[in-house]
Amino acid sequence: MPTLADLHDDYSFLDADDRYRLLIDLGRTLEPMPGPLKTDATLVRGCSASVWVYPTVRDDGALHFLADSNAAITKGIIALVLIAVQDRGPADILATDIGAALAPFDLKAQLSSNRTQGIPNMIALIRAIAARFASDRPLD
Repeated sequence: MPTLADLHDDYSFLDADDRYRLLIDLGRTLEPMPGPLKTDATLVRGCSASVWVYPTVRDDGALHFLADSNAAITKGIIALVLIAVQDRGPADILATDIGAALAPFDLKAQLSSNRTQGIPNMIALIRAIAARFASDRPLD
């Protein structure tokens, strides 16, 4: 998986159409999310497209997220969000300012408000999941 810095280096040189393509291609790199995991409990609220996020725990306690969307660009956006937190411990995720990590991409200027309105909700869900694991509370 590329780093956000590496992706931004490429992203910053692209025109708008190529930026869309980069996000779509990034979405295609997500691991397949099995259909049974796409439930109301894993659905991100407030997104114009359907987005699902499901956590798994690695042996070392790090969180590994599966995610999917029914819209190609939104799938790329959740993939971008996950790069900031994938395979990190819950406390590390909570200490990460995901919004600030994504700020160099200036997604609000690049994409329509329909595409970006759900990003804070994606981040909030990931932070809530990390908080539950950090406090050893079971997921609802």
